Amino acid sequence: MSSCPLTRRMALGTIAGAALSPLLRVRHGRAIAPLRIGMIGSGHVGETLGQLWTHAGHQIMFSARGMDGAKRLARKFHPLARAGNPADSALFGDVIVLAVPYGVLPELAQALGRNTEDKIILDATNPYSWRDGGIARLAMQQGAGITTRDLFPNSAVVRGLNSEDMTTIAAQAWRRPPRLGIPLAGDSRAALETAQGLVWDAGMDPVIVGPLSTAREFQPGGPAFEAATTATHLREILNLPAATDQRNG
Repeated sequence: MSSCPLTRRMALGTIAGAALSPLLRVRHGRAIAPLRIGMIGSGHVGETLGQLWTHAGHQIMFSARGMDGAKRLARKFHPLARAGNPADSALFGDVIVLAVPYGVLPELAQALGRNTEDKIILDATNPYSWRDGGIARLAMQQGAGITTRDLFPNSAVVRGLNSEDMTTIAAQAWRRPPRLGIPLAGDSRAALETAQGLVWDAGMDPVIVGPLSTAREFQPGGPAFEAATTATHLREILNLPAATDQRNG
């Protein structure tokens, strides 16, 4: 396969769909088989999503720069959770979840190296220039989806689960329908389907917004950021067509 980042990005949909499809396809709003999730970050985001996904039967390796938080969450969500360093977590996961401050992503991309190649990355981070510096200013200018994709050019990046505070997600997950709508954006169809399954498994309704260029619609400053609304209303906010499958909001 060509080493050109653009060529590799164009091929990622085929890679994810062909090589990983027996594991990652979804059916009736749920993943066919439990996934292995490499959680990069063991703070509020990692803990909230980890609780929802281990409850759904997925396996998680929590990681962080310091191991104390990761080990605490591994104990809390035993036996479906374990702890490791970020490189081990990336290697472990069928899906890698970014749950760290946006400003560390350039350093993280270098540290993880080839452990992220040809894998799905679910980016749940948000750029804030006051905290994250130049990379955040770039992400606000061109869109976080594009910026994260350029940092991980050999992975299938999906932006999602960044649009709501984790306090909101913890309180609203598995509420009575209509459920909380969660926007997703990505360039790989197979990766988006996997992210959809994870959102369903967390007790919310996914809304596919479009390719990564559209992820700016639900990053800080976008119309769907912290909308805290149903999937139907989210589609109205974003001028998206109504869902054909009412099960999806």
